[in-house]
Amino acid sequence: MNKLASIVATTLLATAAYAQHSTHCTSLTALTLPNTKILTADPISPSDAAKLPPDLDETVKSLPPFCRVTAQLTPTSDSDIRIELWLPERWNGLFRGQGNGGFAGTIDRPGMSRNVAQGYATAATDTGHIGSTTAVDATWALHHPEKIADFGYRGIHEMTVTAQAILRSFYGTPAKHSFFAACSDGGREALMEAQRFPADYDGIIAGAPAYNWTALLTNAISNAQSLALTPASYIPPTKLQAISAAVLAACDAKDGLKDGILNDPRTCHVPSEALLCKQGDADTCLTEPQFKTLQALYAGFHSADGALIFPGFLPGSEVGDGGWTPWITGFTPGQSLLFAFGQQYFSNMVYSDPTWTIHSVNLDEAYAKANQETSASLNATNPNLSPFFTRGGKLILYHGWNDPAISALATVHYYEKMTVATPNASASSRLYMVPGMQHCDGGPGATSFGQFGEHASQGADDPQHNISLSLELWVEKGIAPDVITASHDEGTPTTPKITMTRPLCPYPKFAKYNGTGDPNTAASFTCTLSK
Repeated sequence: MNKLASIVATTLLATAAYAQHSTHCTSLTALTLPNTKILTADPISPSDAAKLPPDLDETVKSLPPFCRVTAQLTPTSDSDIRIELWLPERWNGLFRGQGNGGFAGTIDRPGMSRNVAQGYATAATDTGHIGSTTAVDATWALHHPEKIADFGYRGIHEMTVTAQAILRSFYGTPAKHSFFAACSDGGREALMEAQRFPADYDGIIAGAPAYNWTALLTNAISNAQSLALTPASYIPPTKLQAISAAVLAACDAKDGLKDGILNDPRTCHVPSEALLCKQGDADTCLTEPQFKTLQALYAGFHSADGALIFPGFLPGSEVGDGGWTPWITGFTPGQSLLFAFGQQYFSNMVYSDPTWTIHSVNLDEAYAKANQETSASLNATNPNLSPFFTRGGKLILYHGWNDPAISALATVHYYEKMTVATPNASASSRLYMVPGMQHCDGGPGATSFGQFGEHASQGADDPQHNISLSLELWVEKGIAPDVITASHDEGTPTTPKITMTRPLCPYPKFAKYNGTGDPNTAASFTCTLSK
């Protein structure tokens, strides 16, 4: 066969395969499943951009052909869970579930695009409501306890069960393995899946999990009260640079390398004299009331009898785009993201009163009320993962030490409780604490390690550089992850500019500089237990 004939034959075969794929795709609208209405089933090729929502009409042009299914799930009379399932023509045999952030309310189509580009079948959901683009709106929850349950645990589970049933019908076989990876509220969803529905996924990645929802957001209103105790208590963004400078001066060199990154911020304690104004006020120092507020932010929320309910923030990267300004202090008083999350949660889910405000509430009473009303739906605090691990499930957790949204100590506490409560947990779980990383990504450290299922930016797509591929290797071949090489990328998605690589060590180990070699290269560090 000459070259031209070969090209024609290959083209004809591809065309025939796509036609068969398309016909099979559209037939899914006739599929009958419990509590499910298939809304659409459309074959999508690069020329079909107009069929997708506006946020993807350009992205799809670079994707291989896939079948896009949308469905409405109604497990209760007050449920309206929307899901999407994308089924690539050239399937790698694996399934990835996508999670959410904040109060959810949107479908993570960019994440689905990454998955389909790599050959995965993938599904995502809005968890039962339409939210704001910033995911800080919870007005949908007011007087709707079933929608809170859908958001809390039912939406991801129903998405998973339904998507896998459609997948089996479409391909004629189940996925060889199923994976779920998400961060923040998605990390909570991930732990909820492992705890409540251990048969849904074979491998789970939970990043910066907001698993103790009631305590986390009680701490948020505690922080808001500290910042607003008096007008003099507020720490303006203009003073965060002074705090950061004092932290680095006191603690940066403790890990053996002065690089603007704290390997373990738990060891950092900034003396008051390094921050307090000697006289008057200036952006280079804190007044007494401001220093007291800073101490409260570091301390976390304690009950009236002194018990720690939720840990405080750790010293580190207070500055930067993803630092304390957007999350904790706000650009002006009462304008931070945590203030908004706390206000939205308590007014719409706990007190069912849109006029409720954080300013005068008793924290112990608010925490008790939050647990009474929502802990059963929202908290993923069960440390015993025996059912998940017994059936072969693998769990990876990660958290940035300098997270300004969810204290990194919360994940450390959960992991330590889990390893005590679950026999042989260390054989099926790993925790990676990331120095210099803020919420889910970003910050001065090496913060890119394939945590969103993307190809590793340093150009090495292998389990040592990509935590998602590391999880797959663990599930499929039983090879447990060890050191993950992360990178700091200051480039763009199309033109990466790697300025640093660092090893991420399985907790409780940490990366210690060898004393020689390029400090911007992972090979100059060794994972060790000693400090």
